[in-house]
Amino acid sequence: MAKKSVAQRRLTKLDVYLYIPNIIGYIRVLMNCFAFALCFSNKKLFSVLYFVSFVCDGVDGWCARKFNQVSTFGAVLDMVTDRPGLVFLSLLALDIGSHWLQMYSTFLLGKASHKDVKDSTNWLFKAYYGNRMFMAYCCVACEVLYIILFLLAKNETENLIDVLTGLAKHITPLSVLVGLSLFGWAVKQAVNLIQLPAQFTSKYVAAADENAL
Repeated sequence: MAKKSVAQRRLTKLDVYLYIPNIIGYIRVLMNCFAFALCFSNKKLFSVLYFVSFVCDGVDGWCARKFNQVSTFGAVLDMVTDRPGLVFLSLLALDIGSHWLQMYSTFLLGKASHKDVKDSTNWLFKAYYGNRMFMAYCCVACEVLYIILFLLAKNETENLIDVLTGLAKHITPLSVLVGLSLFGWAVKQAVNLIQLPAQFTSKYVAAADENAL
């Protein structure tokens, strides 16, 4: 009886905050803060911490499914924690804005995940969210591209175009890796641009109202 009562105990906010994937999210926040605090004084350590934080993004998702600790708080924490790693502030705003609206609209429609785009008519949107491997490639490509460009920049004021031009002058394994990363990066930014205006269309609000009736 005692075990049954414990199992049936209603979850509190503290329980959700202490979910294993959420604790991993807190660690990622601290790791990112520490990494960016020393990004110009120790580029290599920054890159290692940055990449470990990115890998943990997959670990917390696995833990959420493994231990049945999926929560709206965790989903939002995971989304926001991913975005401080972006180098360009304009892309940061686009990424956060588009994903926030995508997540909020899917919650309004009662969907379990913002990756559920079965009703979308855009082929790139469906290809990105419908194929986990392709989506993983695009996400990893973005992070790898940012890390490489950061490490190659000689100082914090160096022009990004100059770095890319220097890579393009010679065909090397590094330049090929940057080229592959650029493709994944471009796809991810295109998806961000697609989903941002899509969430403002009236059909999402209308559908939410219809489901509420």
